[in-house]
Amino acid sequence: MSTAVRIAMRRASLLLAASSLLAAHATLAAPAPPADILLTNGTIRTVDHDDRTTEALAIRDGRIVWTGSSADAPAHADAHTKTIDLKGHMVMPGLTDGHMHPLEGGQNLVGCSLDYLPLTADLFTARIRACAANPAYRTTSGWLVVRNWFQEAMQPAGLRMTKAALDSIDSTRPIIVLSSFGHSLLANSAALRRAGITKATPNPTGGQIIHGPDGQPTGILEDTALDLVMTVLPHPTTQENIAAASAALAAMRAQGITGFLDAWALPEDLDSFTALQKQGKLTARAHFAPVIEPAQGKDIAGDIRRLTTIRARYDQGPLTPAPSITVRNVKLFMDGVITAPSQTGLLLAPYLVNKGTKDHPDWQPGPSKGPAPYFPLETLSPLLKALVTAGFDPHMHADGDGAVRLALDAIAATRKALPANDFRPAIAHDEMVDPADMPRYRALNATPVLSFQWEKQAPDTTEGVLPYIGPGRAPYLEPASQMEKAGARITYGSDWPVDPLDEWFALKVGVTRTNAPAAGAQYGKPLGTEPGLSRASVMRAITINANDELRSDPVAGSLEPGKFADLIILDRDIATIPAEQIAGTRVLLTMVGGRIVYSTGTFSPPVR
Repeated sequence: MSTAVRIAMRRASLLLAASSLLAAHATLAAPAPPADILLTNGTIRTVDHDDRTTEALAIRDGRIVWTGSSADAPAHADAHTKTIDLKGHMVMPGLTDGHMHPLEGGQNLVGCSLDYLPLTADLFTARIRACAANPAYRTTSGWLVVRNWFQEAMQPAGLRMTKAALDSIDSTRPIIVLSSFGHSLLANSAALRRAGITKATPNPTGGQIIHGPDGQPTGILEDTALDLVMTVLPHPTTQENIAAASAALAAMRAQGITGFLDAWALPEDLDSFTALQKQGKLTARAHFAPVIEPAQGKDIAGDIRRLTTIRARYDQGPLTPAPSITVRNVKLFMDGVITAPSQTGLLLAPYLVNKGTKDHPDWQPGPSKGPAPYFPLETLSPLLKALVTAGFDPHMHADGDGAVRLALDAIAATRKALPANDFRPAIAHDEMVDPADMPRYRALNATPVLSFQWEKQAPDTTEGVLPYIGPGRAPYLEPASQMEKAGARITYGSDWPVDPLDEWFALKVGVTRTNAPAAGAQYGKPLGTEPGLSRASVMRAITINANDELRSDPVAGSLEPGKFADLIILDRDIATIPAEQIAGTRVLLTMVGGRIVYSTGTFSPPVR
């Protein structure tokens, strides 16, 4: 080959390489496709690792593709981009509720309700009598189901209701009254007969049938004993359940909830929300935790078969911008509730009893620490190991400090047995935690899921708990700030419908530890001497931390490029207003995966 030919070939090769480099540079420099939606001129609190605040945000194909200054925003838009001028309003990630019961919450939005009110015996009876007179409140089988009974706030304090009150209304047709705490019900004589509950009926594992001095059932059932009645209660129809699920989603949209964990998922819960998802009407990311009852705990192989079958039927795989269904958590109850009159929460030391009088009390240790553990450690530890090995994350109800320790001990045993497994255990409620156990949450990477609205003075705390635990244990009631100081990653769960669905009131209580002014001067002071959490902490608890609990944190929980456009626009900046005003926050727009699912009309046509 001649020198001239070699030179010509070399020049051609160089020209081709230069052309390729220019083409590559042109590709790299090409502007990104325009956004579908552009938010500008706002206070956008990203809740990312550094808690950054920015002014503008771009969305394409249901995901955030850019955040930055409003001055740079026009570069991400074209004639087809929907631009929302925030006019200074605050934007934050959509709320993720880490523990609720949404189908029951939807059912409670309709039908007979006692509305969480403190009632005397006469008012209690009068309200139920009015419901009994309304045919619309009876099921087709004649049952009357009454919901939202604030049993712990009955007046005078400590009043115990019995079946006699309901029998005075109707002793021939079944009536049941469901405590808002979800761990008790009151049944009339007809309902007890339908359930076959007599003087001789034994207590089920993890439950109690309360008996009177004559040995007969009083009508009060606790924890798993509720199932004796609930299994004979006529089930709502499929369409009634779907309507309840739809009502729950509507309430959540208005609150700004874009994701939730159903922390006691029954088949009807999964069927109802799946039906809405298939209709394109699911407006929040729906995570479900089927329950293992205490009586099922020893049948580990059977539990795993049942749970994997549920997961195979309902779980819809990797998350996408459009909301879907996951079944990756499992619910277990360690105990009940520490509040009187139930006191089914498991404590490390006995509940106190008043050995004096009402006017001259003498609180001394009583005979009870609560019931036996619903899952003894020798049952719980191998069960957790099997669940984790099967790919499930345990979500454990533990109200008392004894139940909390039991849950942590089982988590520790599972960590030791499976050191390479990245399971994410959660312990819900944690109303009392022994100081020695607080650092264990961080050490074991266990998430406490707290209901901030309980961290205030109210009948259930001031009268229902504090006298029974005494001043020595009082500092460890609702110990959110102490747990955070010990390194725990705090997550929020409303436990709706144990309380009305009001996430913003709960966040305010999380910061202030005070009740609403309408609760009365007797409940006006903060609960205890510990401070509340910071604004940043409560915001993280209901966004990124809750998504970490549910393994959705790679795509949700903060406003960052690559994550889903799950966000809300608020009528106020909760990071700067007086803390008491957080309770009055209104959501002006809720977006899930780039789709506006709720709007008051301020920034987009109204969506209801």
